[in-house]
Amino acid sequence: MKITLKDGSVKEYAEAMSVIDIAKDLSEGLARVACAGEIDGKVVDLRTVVDKDCALSILTFDDEGGRKAYRHTASHVVAEAVKRLYPNAKVAIGPAIDEGFYYDFDTPPFTRDDLDKIEEEIKKIIKEGHELTRYTLPRAEAIKFMQEKEEPYKVELIEDLPEDAEISFYDQGGFVDLCAGPHLMSTKQLKAVKLISSSGAYWRGNEKNKMLTRIYGTAFTKNADMDAYLAHLEDIKLRDHNRLGREMKLFTTVDVIGQGLPLFTPKGTKMIQILQRWIEDLEDNEWGYVRTRTPLMAKSDLYKISGHWDHYMDGMFILNKESEGTKDGKEVMALRPMTCPFQYYVYMNEQRSYRDLPYRMSETSTLFRNEDSGEMHGLTRVRQFTITEGHIVLRPDQAEEELTRCVELANYVMTTLGVQDDVTYRLSKWDPDNKDKYEGDAEYWESTQNFLRNVMIKNNIKFTEADGEAAFYGPKIDIQAKNVYGKEDTMVTIQLDCSSAEKFGMYYIDQEGNKALPWIIHRTSMGCFERTLAWLIEHYAGQFPTWMCAEQVRVLPISDKYEEYANEVSKKLKAAGIRNTVDARSEKIGFKIREARLDRLPYMLVVGQKEQEEGKVSVRSRFKGDEGAVELDKFISDILVEINTKEIKKIEVQEEQK
Repeated sequence: MKITLKDGSVKEYAEAMSVIDIAKDLSEGLARVACAGEIDGKVVDLRTVVDKDCALSILTFDDEGGRKAYRHTASHVVAEAVKRLYPNAKVAIGPAIDEGFYYDFDTPPFTRDDLDKIEEEIKKIIKEGHELTRYTLPRAEAIKFMQEKEEPYKVELIEDLPEDAEISFYDQGGFVDLCAGPHLMSTKQLKAVKLISSSGAYWRGNEKNKMLTRIYGTAFTKNADMDAYLAHLEDIKLRDHNRLGREMKLFTTVDVIGQGLPLFTPKGTKMIQILQRWIEDLEDNEWGYVRTRTPLMAKSDLYKISGHWDHYMDGMFILNKESEGTKDGKEVMALRPMTCPFQYYVYMNEQRSYRDLPYRMSETSTLFRNEDSGEMHGLTRVRQFTITEGHIVLRPDQAEEELTRCVELANYVMTTLGVQDDVTYRLSKWDPDNKDKYEGDAEYWESTQNFLRNVMIKNNIKFTEADGEAAFYGPKIDIQAKNVYGKEDTMVTIQLDCSSAEKFGMYYIDQEGNKALPWIIHRTSMGCFERTLAWLIEHYAGQFPTWMCAEQVRVLPISDKYEEYANEVSKKLKAAGIRNTVDARSEKIGFKIREARLDRLPYMLVVGQKEQEEGKVSVRSRFKGDEGAVELDKFISDILVEINTKEIKKIEVQEEQK
């Protein structure tokens, strides 16, 4: 048989060989670090026998498939350690994930002390160096085997498999676990395993099922890599918007108000106001949009025309819902999950000709989505949010240019915010295997998806494609970003809709004087303010560019004697449009400076006798530290340039952040 290797070379073997034996033939060093194999693009166990011509890659920890096999083996070792220490614990599932692995157990919650004990047992198991052996059982025998072990979750998993399924198990020195693999050859290959945390998790992710105890962990081949990862986790804790945003007093939540309904404090509200005013002026004055204002709710009739009633009802908050359509004479109403059908009627308020197009409408829209409780997190997924939503009604011949403009506007916004390097692009397509979720036939979806695909190709945009992520009426260009925990969210979306105009009777008069159906682009320019604020908190670790800070300057009088001068400075700053406060508390100046640092302020102006006599201020910034005394007018002039140009200054003096 001929084996084509990763580098393109070909090896010939006279008889069938396992992947690990082929690795040993190629290099003993390679075999020692091998974690899995890849045959014709499929990740396989090292024990897999190769008996025909194929393309083969030996996967190490540096490869995603190898890394997952390595960490999946670590999860099995965790399960064995838990069973040794807590024999009554029932094992559930333990897959590898992007940053490590987890394993679920039916057992009381684990404390940090418990995790430390489990880690010590893990070290013993690794040191014992048990080989992992794979074997299979018929389905009935597999069920009986796990029933005898009193492992009900494994029994349930096996019962869900087809009658003719191959049920595979891995044995590591007597501990046996149901698993499809792949795995390392021995537990001794594991070098660094760390248990990160423990939390609750519903069995199979269903809140109707029992709550299990989940252990999260990770594993590396080198202790140095583990140390770097743990340092990364500490940085994540410092950047997590859900913690930092509350610490900075930007927002809060209250149980009696409800999950996914954040309250914004004056600081958080000011930041959103700054972003909102900027984006509205940008769209209206520079990008040719007209602004609309539409209701927060509508009759069900509107959503039935748009298709949301059939395709999105579960995600809506419906008022007076009754099967007959009314309750005590009241109409069935729903809070809006989107603005598009409302803006369509703004467009139809007047007759439009081909000369009026494109007609670009934008609105700062408050929307409502009935998110599942398990999906909500901080500001990234909430039940009420405000978005920079817009709809462009256009002729088909204008679509490529307008879509390009939407991408350019989004890129300009992200560049100004300083987050342009965080994002990836995705073409979100329909799912042809689930056609009931969508409107239109295969031809409609192929043509609209190809249209968006070509726009991105022409604009040299690198993108991935994802089935099942389209809106029910059309495909999308989604601009994605990950939070500090690696979860990806859509930050900006640009959607092509070639079907809604007909449903609403929208048209324009073409050059021949005939009625013609327009196309529609649904788009955001900055997306949801709540999610964007969360993004900015995590990106900047709360140290925002000066232009978007709720408080840009704090004036610090050295003592009460200089409070009057501090107020004069503050008044002059406010007259120039610079947001500032005076810290007139009877505290030592060192304490006031530390407080200002903790509040992550861009600038502090210290004033005392010398500054008062000379009409100056002593500048301390988070960028350069102590910048010395300067004329107040010069400081105002300099900071206004920074604010008006929306400059993103680099921090040069790290100790100022301590």
